[in-house]
Amino acid sequence: MKILIVEDEELAVKKITKTLSDVDKQAEIVGVTDSIQATVKWLESNTSPDLILMDIELSDGQSFEIFTRIDLKSPVIFTTSYDEYALKAFKVNSIDYLLKPIQKEDLEIALNKYRQMKALYQGGENTVMNMDALVKELQQKLQPREYRKRFLVKHAQKLVSIEIEEIAYFFSDGRLNFFKTYDNRKFVVDYTMDELEEMLDPDRYFRINRSFYISVESVDQIHDYFGNRLLLHLKPVLDKESIVSREKVTEFKKWMGK
Repeated sequence: MKILIVEDEELAVKKITKTLSDVDKQAEIVGVTDSIQATVKWLESNTSPDLILMDIELSDGQSFEIFTRIDLKSPVIFTTSYDEYALKAFKVNSIDYLLKPIQKEDLEIALNKYRQMKALYQGGENTVMNMDALVKELQQKLQPREYRKRFLVKHAQKLVSIEIEEIAYFFSDGRLNFFKTYDNRKFVVDYTMDELEEMLDPDRYFRINRSFYISVESVDQIHDYFGNRLLLHLKPVLDKESIVSREKVTEFKKWMGK
């Protein structure tokens, strides 16, 4: 197996080289590049390798740009220092990633996945990943996401803009969705709870059940509740029980403890 390493950290190259040697004695490193420009030049001048191990962040930018400059024929396994939770979406059948520092077991699993893909398609054209679509997905996921900063809502006979920092929690009564501000004002919001999920910063708001999104600052007290659930006392006070569903309890505790 001929492998190209795209990595701008010398220590990381040494680590990958040693780990590859431990995992697959037949693996041959045919080149090492450390930038977008050097990688494009190498690929234009050499036969396509069987596999590329590519760091996402290079000295001259994100490696995704390589795919816009050259028609890449080799499958790619990305290496990255990004938090693994941010990358869960990328573990699909046609792509993998390795979290730095790269561990022997992880590299072995990734190489086995590559071999299985190659055997499945018997070396045909389909062994090449649909990189255009996958790179676009990676770029979208890794770019800083913009969350809602304010909501425009009706108040009496006019419209008012409420900053997100003023909102304690969102809730539903089964017919309409509302939010309450920390100073106890209540407004109807013209979005479904699922739509709000795409708008709200998960560091700021947590969906405790189908009917509630709460902020950390809105939680006054937390009590054990039957059915392995939690009962919250919110501020400002609301005449509706705010219960953390059983399947959300563990995640809620982690969120509160950040």
